[in-house]
Amino acid sequence: MPVTIDARGLACPQPVIMAKKAIEENEQITILVDNDMAVENIRRLAVKMACGFSVTEKEGGVRDIALVRTGATSQTPVDSEAIAADMSCAVVVGKETGPLVVVLSDNHMGRGDDVLGDILIRSFVHTLLQLKPLPDTVICYNSGVKLVVKDSAVLDDLQQLAKDGVDILVCGTCVNYFEIGDQLAAGHISNMYDIAETMAGAGRLLRP
Repeated sequence: MPVTIDARGLACPQPVIMAKKAIEENEQITILVDNDMAVENIRRLAVKMACGFSVTEKEGGVRDIALVRTGATSQTPVDSEAIAADMSCAVVVGKETGPLVVVLSDNHMGRGDDVLGDILIRSFVHTLLQLKPLPDTVICYNSGVKLVVKDSAVLDDLQQLAKDGVDILVCGTCVNYFEIGDQLAAGHISNMYDIAETMAGAGRLLRP
């Protein structure tokens, strides 16, 4: 009997993350969603993971999605290129091998509506936890340092990244400029030399 997951009402990227974790552990799953974006994200997941995909429309706008493993599943949960394709990030490739460095220069994602930008940055930072391997370093500068303060909406995710071994560099000049030194709750204060050196040595540089 397939495992059933209820992802109704959840924003991107939660439905696809839940679906991926479940299909890695089960031959067949059913996931309930209520928006077209979730359907398309899970459809792409099915292709990447060699799964059969079918969707059934239910009452009230609910979609009943069935995933069935038909081949070897990929062991790469979500990579930086997938995020770039789905969330309009810039991926700068440096050396053929080297650390993955994520640069957060704002507490919103993209230009335009700040409310939407806030939603997007929450989704982006949460998705970083699904990367395999995880980023080596996350750099926060300019308004991005506001993401590591005590009342930040992404603080839990950043703290988890730090616990998992991700080095979080926080620009000291920026912290002083915004006068938030007493509010920091993740990462450690760094300087522009270390930040520039880390960015220069990156194999991949990911900027949302």
